[in-house]
Amino acid sequence: MKKNKNFLGKYVDMCTDFGMKLYFGPDGGKPNLINFLNGLFEGEKVIKDLEYRPAEHNGTQEADRKVVFDLYCTSEDGSHFIIEMQQLSQEFFKDRTVYYTSRLINKLVPRGRKGNTYELPEVYFIGILNFILDRSVSEQYYYDVALCDRKTKEVFYDKLGYKLLVLPNFKKKQADIKSSRDMWLYLFKHMEELDEMPKFLDNRVFGLIFDIGKIANLKESDMKLYESSLKNKRDAESVRLTAIKEGRLEERAKAEAEKLKYALNLKKRGLPVEDIAEDLGLTVEQVEKLK
Repeated sequence: MKKNKNFLGKYVDMCTDFGMKLYFGPDGGKPNLINFLNGLFEGEKVIKDLEYRPAEHNGTQEADRKVVFDLYCTSEDGSHFIIEMQQLSQEFFKDRTVYYTSRLINKLVPRGRKGNTYELPEVYFIGILNFILDRSVSEQYYYDVALCDRKTKEVFYDKLGYKLLVLPNFKKKQADIKSSRDMWLYLFKHMEELDEMPKFLDNRVFGLIFDIGKIANLKESDMKLYESSLKNKRDAESVRLTAIKEGRLEERAKAEAEKLKYALNLKKRGLPVEDIAEDLGLTVEQVEKLK
């Protein structure tokens, strides 16, 4: 069944594989990618240029082939570092990020030279996540991770970092968005819902995004690719929401079981059934059946 225009929206969803390549790929998306990365680093690094590189080192399993770009960047001070962007919804996500960066660092060690051969460029892993990283942390939408000393909290090694954007936790309204990083987060989460560029966005930075993202300008072959990519994203979202629902049901069942267990202990201690039921939010019949 052919999807209608309203179902697709006006702009290509940035969080599909097709969208990431359209907005940030080597065919016209380089300025967008530089702007995004500079917005993410917020002055920590100022990227002047970048080079797209093959990402064949990132796994042989189908689930591992989620790297969108492997980038060799040149910063304002002339230093170089690698940035990898991924959208992953997998088990052991943190393990995988360490695995990817470890393999990358190993490939960067110069071979066949005498003397100090272990000086490395900076390596950053950038993750744009359409899933909640930690259920116990529902408000944190940006993780800026580095190797730190446990006691002093000071950075031990400043040439390896993990910057993760957790889209489900980003709930800011347009009026509350001030930083460039939050502007990009807003677009990642809401691009497919928009009818025009919001006024709070700088046209010099985001104008190209809205120019190249119009679904009406897609070729027929690209439209098919986008529809397929969008379906994959929505299927993944459905799986994620089902998992969350099942997790909540499991938590509720566990809490109810604990409540009944506590009620039974109170009953064995001789407390009145009516008092136990009232205090714990149970019915008298529920308490009377406990043995």
